[in-house]
Amino acid sequence: MTLTAAALAGLLAVGEPGFRPGLWALATAGLVLAHVANNLMNDLFDLGVGTDTADYPRALYAPHPVLSGLITRRRLATVAVAVNLVDLVVLVILVALRGWVVAAFGLAGFVLSAAYTAPPLRLKKRGLGEPSVLVVWGPLMVGGTYYAAVGDLPWPVVAASVPYALLCTSVLMGKHIDKLAWDGPQGVRTLPVRLGEGASRALTRGLMAAFYPLVAGLVVAGALPWPALAAFGGLGRLVPIGRAYGRPRPAEPPKGFPVWPLWFAPLAFVHARRAGALLVAGLAVAALARSLS
Repeated sequence: MTLTAAALAGLLAVGEPGFRPGLWALATAGLVLAHVANNLMNDLFDLGVGTDTADYPRALYAPHPVLSGLITRRRLATVAVAVNLVDLVVLVILVALRGWVVAAFGLAGFVLSAAYTAPPLRLKKRGLGEPSVLVVWGPLMVGGTYYAAVGDLPWPVVAASVPYALLCTSVLMGKHIDKLAWDGPQGVRTLPVRLGEGASRALTRGLMAAFYPLVAGLVVAGALPWPALAAFGGLGRLVPIGRAYGRPRPAEPPKGFPVWPLWFAPLAFVHARRAGALLVAGLAVAALARSLS
């Protein structure tokens, strides 16, 4: 999802005055490193506050680095610091070439990433994790990468970042719905815990569906080129996934299902992957047409 956000920024930037492909590539590398660091910090902080345990979904659908014995907590912290330091070098280079506005994007992203699980804010625990993902995968990732590549950030680009950010938020909503049975008793008040399962499934389905009229509206407004309408090919995935969101999670996973006890999260991810890829393809066609004109 991070690479898709970076691709959206780059394709919107192609052909704009001041566009520098090398800086876009460097900003993309910075985003990937930031995402790696965020995942490491989330595992570290959730383990520290007692959220991650051997019977919590994080350790059930994939190996937890510490609980599975792959690495010690100290080494995990060392790796997280090392990745953040490398990412800081990338940020310093971009600031030197594009100015301090890039630093504002980087600092905002780091604060929201760390505060997602880290005390004292613990945004996830307070039902603010989902809105933070909307901000990070939209204006911060797409907008920040665009600014690094071009040196400017018009409002249409910020608006164009929102539809895909909704899809990323739907994936997190799905994951938190899947974790309701664990998060509620632990006092982790995610948005699905606060809203309840039925309302959360309806909201997540709405986030996925809202992607399409937003894309269409942005095309009409001129913020997105008309080939972006290729994203509507994602409706073929949305229809059956929307039906699945209309029902509770099955009691047992289908045969060969790889990430149980997650259910709603991978469904939302499959939709986000399809719709996001088609949006990128549409923007790529538009960028190619601009370069040939």
